[in-house]
Amino acid sequence: MTDPLTGRSPRRRTVLATGATGALLLGCSRYGGEDGGGGGGAQEAPTVPPGGKELVKAGEVPVGGGKVLKDEKVVVTQPEEGDFKAFSAVCTHEGCIVAEVADGTIDCTCHGSRFRVADGSVAGGPAPKPLAARRIEVEGDSIRLV
Repeated sequence: MTDPLTGRSPRRRTVLATGATGALLLGCSRYGGEDGGGGGGAQEAPTVPPGGKELVKAGEVPVGGGKVLKDEKVVVTQPEEGDFKAFSAVCTHEGCIVAEVADGTIDCTCHGSRFRVADGSVAGGPAPKPLAARRIEVEGDSIRLV
């Protein structure tokens, strides 16, 4: 999407929390345009290595199961051998981080929601919607977030 005033595309989203109210302001800022400028003093986002951040080794993700990566808030699954999927590990019910992957489902122990390892769809409530898919890349034994 192009900004009608400048003719440039937004390059990065910025989220700001303000004071005691905790209100969030969402906006777009530009950086590294054609002129190489930094764009209003905004700090540069950390550079992600080519191919993305490595999440886990493929050998650590069991077939028919998965692995919850709490720090990254991602769950990686392997529904069938060699078929890897990734989803947000944030439960769509109340925002808890899912706890485990067992018996073909991604389980949130906060209130009992369960999601299917193949597509993140709801297998048991109270979650109202599926886990958001995350983009990954598998290269050799490395699974990377992209």
